[in-house]
Amino acid sequence: MDKRIAQLNIEHFRQRLTEEQDEVKRKTLLDLLAKEEEKLRQASRLMSEKNRQNK
Repeated sequence: MDKRIAQLNIEHFRQRLTEEQDEVKRKTLLDLLAKEEEKLRQASRLMSEKNRQNK
């Protein structure tokens, strides 16, 4: 579930970045995007580790 939420947030922030022109808001969106991408990487790593342990 965490992966799906992160994916949806990433899509949303990327879309907003295509529309937003205010530099302060763009910086905020870029920061949020980076955090969500890190969450997705961590969730993927955890799933990979769990899969390896279950084998």
